[in-house]
Amino acid sequence: MIVPEFLKPGNEVGVVATAKKVNKEKTLLGIKILESWGLQVAVGKNVFNSFHQFAGTDEQRIEDFQQMISDPKIKAIFILRGGYGSTRIIDQINFSPLKTDPKWICGFSDVTAIHLHLNNLGIASIHSPMPSFFYAIDQKSLHWFKDLIFGKKPKCIINNHKLNRQGVAIGKLTGGNLSIICHTIGTKSEIATKDHILFMEDVGEQLYHLDRMMVHLKRAGILKDLAGLIVGQFSDMKDNEDVFGYDANEIIYSHTKEFDYPIAFNFPIGHTNENYAIPVGLEAKLKVNHKGSAFDLG
Repeated sequence: MIVPEFLKPGNEVGVVATAKKVNKEKTLLGIKILESWGLQVAVGKNVFNSFHQFAGTDEQRIEDFQQMISDPKIKAIFILRGGYGSTRIIDQINFSPLKTDPKWICGFSDVTAIHLHLNNLGIASIHSPMPSFFYAIDQKSLHWFKDLIFGKKPKCIINNHKLNRQGVAIGKLTGGNLSIICHTIGTKSEIATKDHILFMEDVGEQLYHLDRMMVHLKRAGILKDLAGLIVGQFSDMKDNEDVFGYDANEIIYSHTKEFDYPIAFNFPIGHTNENYAIPVGLEAKLKVNHKGSAFDLG
C-alpha cells in the first residue's frame, strides 16, 4: 500500500468539489479552519460553480480534481462535500500521478467511491469530515481528524453495545457509505474485503432498503471473509406504514450473526456531529469485549 506523507504546518493543500454544489459561506468557514491548522489552501477554480445539482459540469469538476492530483506542490486534497456526482467522473480521472507523488485524498459519503477506487490501486486515503460541513461536527471529531492527518495515531474507545460480538481483529481498513459500497460492486472500484476490517455508515435510507443492501453484500460474498466489522451511524432512517420490524443495527446484525469475526456497533462514523476520520488502506486493530470496543492504528 502506498501511504502518503502526513502533513506538516506550512504544507499546501487543495480543496475541490467532485459532487454536489457547495455553500460558499460554509465552505469558506471550513477553509479558515484548515488555515488555522497551519496549512496553505489552494481552491479549485470551479469550486463555486453550479450546474443543476452539481458543483459545475462533469468537465469542470474533472479539471479541478485532476489539476490538484497532478500538482506536486499539493500534499493533500480535501473534497468539500458529498451528495452525488463523484462516480460520474471517477473513470475520467488519471490517478497515476499519485503512485509517484502520493497525497491524502479526504472526504466521505459519496467520496466513498473514490476511496475504494484508490484502495484497489494500492493508495491509502482518509474517510473524513469535509470542509463545507466542518461547522456541523464537534470539536473532538475535528481534533481527531487533525491529529490523524498530521501523523498522530489517535485511539478510540466506545461503550458496549448489546449487539457487539467480542474478539480481536487486525486488518486493513476499508468501507464507507453503504449505498456507495453496494454501487461499486461489478465496477473497477468494487470494494475488496477479504481479511479487511470493514466499516459502514449511511443516512436517510428506508429500513427495507438497508435490508436489501445487506442482502446484496451477503449474496456478493462481501461479508463472509472479513477480519472484523465496524458499524457506524445509520442516522435519519425511515420506515413504511407497514413497519419493517428491525432497527438499523438489528438489520445489520441479522445478516452477520452467522459469522465469527468481531463486530463493534455505534462507532462515531457517519452523517452526525460525531464523525471520526478513518484511514482507508491502513492496518488497524479492533478489540471488542464486555466493556466495549477499542480501535487503534497499527
